[in-house]
This record gives sequence, structure tokens and C-alpha cells, in this order.
Amino acid sequence: MRKLLVPAAAAAILATSAVAFAAVQHTDGTIKTFDAKAMSLTLADGSSFVLPTKFKDPGLKAGEKVSISWDMSGKNKVAEAVKILK
Repeated sequence: MRKLLVPAAAAAILATSAVAFAAVQHTDGTIKTFDAKAMSLTLADGSSFVLPTKFKDPGLKAGEKVSISWDMSGKNKVAEAVKILK
């Protein structure tokens, strides 16, 4: 029984640490380009984000300050929410 306990505990620790890295991240910046057809958004600092197909455009345009909640999906930063800052 002890032979199974150590590998099971190690697997549990590794599984929970992987979940911690999947946390949503936040970025603030100024929009450089927004392409509603390509579903992409680029900030002035060069950060690029892919927008989900269900994304509702709140009136984004170049030069506006925004706050983006995003997560990694493969090599892409996928925006989960985009909020215009005032």
C-alpha cells in the first residue's frame, strides 16, 4: 500500500500546481489596432490578443485605454473580457 501512496501524492501535487498556472491575467494599455473581422486586438506596447467568437464590441477604437482579462491558449493570448477605462 505504501508503494502506491508516494506516487499518488506526487501526482496530486503536480496536478494542483498546474492549475495554479492557468489563472486569468490582466493587462492595461492603449489600443493600437482593433480588427473586429479578424477578432484581434493589439496594444501600443505590441501585446496581441485573440478575441473569442462570442465577443461583444463595447465600441473599441484605436487610442482608447482598456483593461484586458486574458488567458493563454497554446501560443495565443485569448481575451476573456475587454473593458474600456475612463
